[in-house]
Amino acid sequence: MTRSTIVPLILCLVSLASGATSAETPPDLLDVMREELDRSMENLVRASEPPMFYLQYAVTERRSYEIAVVNGGLRAPDVSHHRYLDVDLRMGSMELDNTHEIRGGSWRENYAPRRMVDFPLEMDALAMRAALWNETEYQYRKALERLTKVLSNRQVMVEEEDLSYDFSPVTSHQFSEPCVPTEWDADHWSGILQRVGRYLSGFRFVRESNVTFAIQDKTVYMVNNEGSRLEHSNHYLRLMLRTSGMAEDGMELNRSQHYTAAIIENLPDETTVMQDAERLVDELRALLDAPIVEPYIGPAILRNRASGVFFHEIFGHRIEGHRQKSEREGQTFTKKVGHQILPEFISVYDDATQAQFNGVDLRGYYKFDDEGVPAQRVVVVENGILENFLTTRSPIENFPKSNGHARRQAGLDVVARQGNLIVQSDRVVPYQELRALLIAECQRQGKPYGLIFEDISGGFTMTGRGGPQAFKVIPRLVYRVHADGSPDEVVRGVDIVGTPLTSFSKVLMAADDDAVFNGTCGAESGGVPVSAVSPSILVAEIEVEKRRKGQDRPPILPPPGHDKTPERRIP
Repeated sequence: MTRSTIVPLILCLVSLASGATSAETPPDLLDVMREELDRSMENLVRASEPPMFYLQYAVTERRSYEIAVVNGGLRAPDVSHHRYLDVDLRMGSMELDNTHEIRGGSWRENYAPRRMVDFPLEMDALAMRAALWNETEYQYRKALERLTKVLSNRQVMVEEEDLSYDFSPVTSHQFSEPCVPTEWDADHWSGILQRVGRYLSGFRFVRESNVTFAIQDKTVYMVNNEGSRLEHSNHYLRLMLRTSGMAEDGMELNRSQHYTAAIIENLPDETTVMQDAERLVDELRALLDAPIVEPYIGPAILRNRASGVFFHEIFGHRIEGHRQKSEREGQTFTKKVGHQILPEFISVYDDATQAQFNGVDLRGYYKFDDEGVPAQRVVVVENGILENFLTTRSPIENFPKSNGHARRQAGLDVVARQGNLIVQSDRVVPYQELRALLIAECQRQGKPYGLIFEDISGGFTMTGRGGPQAFKVIPRLVYRVHADGSPDEVVRGVDIVGTPLTSFSKVLMAADDDAVFNGTCGAESGGVPVSAVSPSILVAEIEVEKRRKGQDRPPILPPPGHDKTPERRIP
């Protein structure tokens, strides 16, 4: 491996400010942020009544590299380097401040994006201070206007159910870690992508294929008027394979494989990637020829990674703290603390301090949340009993302190979010025995078959009070297991639907095959990296409905090179 093929993603030393000489020392970013924050506090704390009592500056630096092979062809790399600024300030008092929920208005009054603010890349102290000053002034005026609305809103609305304060004190922290560059062999990874990409695109029934290699290194710099001073980083590496096609009835189908890691050495080798590419092609071919499942209620197995997505979507979002306080939310579990909400053999915790699970890097790992609170392990459910919620510095009834789950994408307000949601079972059997239990449950219920959900891509859940407390989860690979012992068959065209309280009451057993799902979750505060760990679970009853499909016919003209090779791969 020659040095010329090694590409550094992070440059720990950035270029000097415009006009500086090599003998000058560039200013420290945190020092500049601290100085401007002190100046802002000194002048703005007395500028209005009620006063500003809290100020936080956060700069998120992202260096990204992405290269892709699309339909067999190599695309030019996409390289970017940005810094974004978030200014958070609070006016009034910890009891009632400008962040308080405004009731009766639109959803956007409480969760509207603020604005994405670019921050200078050059280490020019005056340029950085000007950006901090400008955004502080903007956010100060917005906060003052919003506090007026909050006070008026409280006067004309009925008393809230949860009268907790809007903000809670925490211990300040100082933390700094050295800047560690991510390096990779560009020739090596480009070669893998091209070989795998050519294979995926070499089949007539493959309509689109994509192989992507991406790295993002993220560093957060944060200071606040309480004395916290933080600099911490995360590294997100991703290798993604995707192939798609269209069935004769117009349904678009796809198969994908995602590998995620924190360091380059933890990504798979080419042999593993090519084996998975071959499996994806076989699965796509089977899906295109598979029958559509009619609406069904009956026993099913959610395989480990699919079960992780299932718990993340229909359970994890309902234990996020702000949903227990908001008058807009359905508050499924708000009054269930101390009550059994899951089978007694199931426990759930969220541990953002856990960097790996069984040697697999967890994408939901972080050191500090976006309010400067250290990540923590939170036991949410123990032996089926609800114990806790995921909280921020905005207290909720009976939970006055943050447990380090305030998260956001740059440019949005923080809310409580999941990190590493981990499901554990005290009642487990080998997977093959779990499958036998599925068949036995089908026979007990008089059902001709059960379903195995091998892969789930995601879904959505409705938690608002104005709609049904329901969810939809999108399976990508489903098998029908016949009670009479007939061979399993791939089926398609189903979505899982239901309500959480009913669904959780149907869990019967788990396997001893815990596995990791890594992804990015989008909610009120934008896309944040998350993980879910779960064993395969057997449920006595699950409901599926027909998936919406397109009405277009498959392509009339075959892909280039396939005019006389209807099923064979391009040589």
